[in-house]
Amino acid sequence: MFQMNRCGYNVVHPEGIVIDRPHGSGDYLFLFFRSRMCVEAQGERFLTDKNTCIIYRKGSRQYYHDIEQPMVHDWFHFDGEDVETFCRKLNLPLDTPMKVHEPVYVSRKVSEIQEALVQNGLYRDEIIDATVRCLLMKLSDIRNRIEPNKPVSKYYDLLVSLRNDIYSNPSVAWTIGDLAARVNMSRSYFQKLYKELFGISVMNDIIHNRLEYAMYRLKNTSDSIRDIAAQCGYENDVHFMRQFKKYIGLTPGEFRSGRAKTTVRA
Repeated sequence: MFQMNRCGYNVVHPEGIVIDRPHGSGDYLFLFFRSRMCVEAQGERFLTDKNTCIIYRKGSRQYYHDIEQPMVHDWFHFDGEDVETFCRKLNLPLDTPMKVHEPVYVSRKVSEIQEALVQNGLYRDEIIDATVRCLLMKLSDIRNRIEPNKPVSKYYDLLVSLRNDIYSNPSVAWTIGDLAARVNMSRSYFQKLYKELFGISVMNDIIHNRLEYAMYRLKNTSDSIRDIAAQCGYENDVHFMRQFKKYIGLTPGEFRSGRAKTTVRA
């Protein structure tokens, strides 16, 4: 189990900061820099962009200072017998600056760790252990799945933001042409990168999101099927009912009455 020693979320140093621990801090240190920094790792110094993280191993020199102000970062000191084994399994390097593609996710996880520490609940240690492991697995997934594919890596942030918009707005009548134009790509190149990144075609992703939302509305509201069709981006309820039957295997009425299946067909 990972043990949490100290944690800081959204820590701001208006006039900057210089940290120099020649022999480390006696534990592991996770740093997420939200401003540009100079960082030393394995005897080399790096000028890093904002949204960079590093995991210092126990005993490594910890040296970093700001190159812009204010200096903003999230951090936590932690320990555990299997830290290095876990990171090796994830192919996640220690003492190495890494670009963070989803900075909001990382900051949110550090915030959750700090909150668990402050609340000191019954399952505090288990929650912290699980949260740290989720954070490291997410970093590994992006680093090892996305970064080797340079075109996908280049547009990762943009496409994730676009997908979040799609998921947050099921009522919008999304078209491939409009979506491709938003990221300044041709239709064919946009569809290719989207499929490589998310493992599903754009249109199937849109349909699945609409139908997942439709199932939620059918089970949790008394809205009419026609209204739910409109809420899910369908121009008419006939098209909605046909697509629902095709992917879910039931009509909307059958689903609402309790003959529900749990997954959307691919």
